[in-house]
Amino acid sequence: MIDPVGLPDTFVRIVLVGSGNLATQTALALSEAANPPVQVWSRNAEHAERLASMLPGATATDRTEELLCDADLYLLAVSDHALESVAATFPPTSGIWAHTAGSMPMDTLRPYHAQIGVFYPLQTFSRERRVDYSSIPIYIEGNDESVVRLLESVARLISRNVLRCTSEQRLYLHLAAVFACNFTNHLYALSEQMLAAHSLPPRSLAPLIAETAAKVQEMSATEAQTGPAKRDDTNTLQKHLGLLNPYPDWQEIYRILSDSIRKMYGPKEQ
Repeated sequence: MIDPVGLPDTFVRIVLVGSGNLATQTALALSEAANPPVQVWSRNAEHAERLASMLPGATATDRTEELLCDADLYLLAVSDHALESVAATFPPTSGIWAHTAGSMPMDTLRPYHAQIGVFYPLQTFSRERRVDYSSIPIYIEGNDESVVRLLESVARLISRNVLRCTSEQRLYLHLAAVFACNFTNHLYALSEQMLAAHSLPPRSLAPLIAETAAKVQEMSATEAQTGPAKRDDTNTLQKHLGLLNPYPDWQEIYRILSDSIRKMYGPKEQ
């Protein structure tokens, strides 16, 4: 349950710029918190209409001149590479402009708008898969205290975990998330291909994956590590590398990760 302390005193007029995975999940969470965005803007009119149709009272547009000029908050939920070009598209308004990108500094918006900030939910999003937003950490940054307070109050509508951080700190958060999520998922995909190549069910690893994720909720990842590299089981490591001879790219990944694990858990230099 969201703590009412720190929530907005009145309805916050939010314009959502973007209609992708993050935009969709954030808009739906805000709608459930009785503060849906009042407008969705997207370069793709069909996508804007589709998302707006899920939000009570929201309008949709793909036209710059139709953007509402009296919103309290303009939330830029677009891809990192499109952020600056999209921000530059719109004329200045009296509202706050905040982006949701992990790897982009807040100052990306400074040439285009006076009140700027960042509203960064640290999670992986898919358009059709609902997430429990209440447990997602949302990292806030603003160019003055009034911006920070407004962004924090909106974040507290949908999350119990609202924190402040700088652009430099957020970049390291994003980097760590790539290791923890994107690289890990890629390894899942390689595992599925490996099993399929040898007529084994791709879902064979599902319980193992679930337990691996569950363990790090209760202990540090360092403590949770298992496997032949941690044990320095040279025979098994060499056997696995031999099996990977037909797959040199996979073999290199296996070697790099095993070496990293062995260094972490091996004898420490005096």
